[in-house]
Amino acid sequence: MKKIAVLPALLTLGNGICGFVAITYASKIGMLTPGDPDPARSDEFNFVWAGWFILFAMLFDMLDGYVARLSRTASKFGGELDSLCDAISFGVAPAFLILKLGPGWQPSAFLHQLLAGIAALYLACTVLRLARFNVDNTPDPSGHKRFRGLPSPGAAGCVASLAILRGDLAAKMVLFWQIPVDQNAARDFTVRLVEVVSPIGALLVALLMVSNVPYPHVTGKVFAGKKHIGHLIQLLLAVLIISMVRELAPVLIFWIYAIAFPVRAVFVRGLRRERLGPSAPPDLHGPTPR
Repeated sequence: MKKIAVLPALLTLGNGICGFVAITYASKIGMLTPGDPDPARSDEFNFVWAGWFILFAMLFDMLDGYVARLSRTASKFGGELDSLCDAISFGVAPAFLILKLGPGWQPSAFLHQLLAGIAALYLACTVLRLARFNVDNTPDPSGHKRFRGLPSPGAAGCVASLAILRGDLAAKMVLFWQIPVDQNAARDFTVRLVEVVSPIGALLVALLMVSNVPYPHVTGKVFAGKKHIGHLIQLLLAVLIISMVRELAPVLIFWIYAIAFPVRAVFVRGLRRERLGPSAPPDLHGPTPR
């Protein structure tokens, strides 16, 4: 039998198991439990933990590759296992969570089907993104500095951050902004906000996954190699700012990462066109006779 690296494989399986646990929490949303005094509070608890277990899956996904490279045990088996677990944690789990994040729309069957279609499209784009990565992936570490299209963990993080926001933004509004709002009113506002934003945002990140927009490898760019001391100071300042707005940190981190680089690509393309100037129209009539 072919030998495999045990520790990286266990970490990769931890990724898939976290995705499965996220699905189990999401499946409990909207279910009435006998004797539950506050079903809305239970749903908030399930939203938060479904989102966090998708983020835990991202941690396992980052560690398995790092351990495999550190121990020099990277293999084709590990790459295939990683893609299968990614399909669960960053494809199926977020797609199922999208169905719970969006509004029920019981009066309109069409809108309910539209939400289901967005979730199915998200899953399809994730699988296509993973397949394209497997085809384009090279063993050369220099080829891992940039991704073509939004990475599937980044897209899943966008959906997970909305679930976390949906679960406890009412408390965040009171603690962070010190707004003396009624908790029930804040909860209703949060629910309506996420219900509107989540289908649109899920559609956006799904299309970004299969786009050609270049995205940097953040962990490699931030932590790998030797850096100037100024880089360390910038990193510490970023950690300080995130700790100050920690209630909204997941949403800010993932959505800024997802949106900033397409905007940058459009801006750079516009500057390039201005620099080149308008191209002269072709001469269809040939040279003018003298």
